Amino acid sequence: MENKMDTLEDLVRIIRILRGENGCPWDRVQTHASIRMDMLEEAYEAADAIDKKDMKNLCEELGDVLMQVVFHAEIETEQGGFTMGDVIQGICEKSGTDGRCLCPEMTMK
Repeated sequence: MENKMDTLEDLVRIIRILRGENGCPWDRVQTHASIRMDMLEEAYEAADAIDKKDMKNLCEELGDVLMQVVFHAEIETEQGGFTMGDVIQGICEKSGTDGRCLCPEMTMK
């Protein structure tokens, strides 16, 4: 039987395991500052895939960007700050619950 992992919760759990007591020594010592360039690099790689119209690579790079988001949120959670849920809640509130366009200069009819 295949053990498919494909939810945000799965990714959060993986990052927690990696940063946990018996996890990866490298992952455990990372900080926002130490992985800052990784976030930028993954975003640039995603943008490059868009420029090249390489959707297979874009899918992979978006996963890498998402992992960076979860990694930073987990670091902050461990420090008693915001959580991944807070990140998601913030963007949902920013996006609006009534289907409003994110661009203030545009109006939706």
